[in-house]
Amino acid sequence: MKMALWLVIAVIVVLGAYIRLAPSDPALWHLAPEGEDRDLKGGVVRVVETGSEGLTQFDRIARATPRTSVLAGSVEEGMITYITRTKVFGFPDYTTVQQDGDTLRIYARLRFGRKDFGVNRDRVAGWLALLQP
Repeated sequence: MKMALWLVIAVIVVLGAYIRLAPSDPALWHLAPEGEDRDLKGGVVRVVETGSEGLTQFDRIARATPRTSVLAGSVEEGMITYITRTKVFGFPDYTTVQQDGDTLRIYARLRFGRKDFGVNRDRVAGWLALLQP
């Protein structure tokens, strides 16, 4: 019984370490958003008119979000991919934002699991609400 408990604890520690330390390959995650507005099981796609400075404002908002960092890209390149990690377990969510003229194309998605319970949708909605008209 004691050995089984230690085995369960070891598995949890290894999984937690993998979730936090697994490399994030920009070739897999830093891809241009495609499609129209839609909610997904593990993410969301949004296309919004913001003006030519939309990505600059969005970048400022995203970088100010706790546990959010840039994986790849820049405002100058016209596309940025962010990683936002959950507070407790550190699960990574990826959000790619591309400036297309006066339009922002946003694709937020999870890496692990099948469903995000609306976390990416809510985060993107919060970020968009902070954009200046």
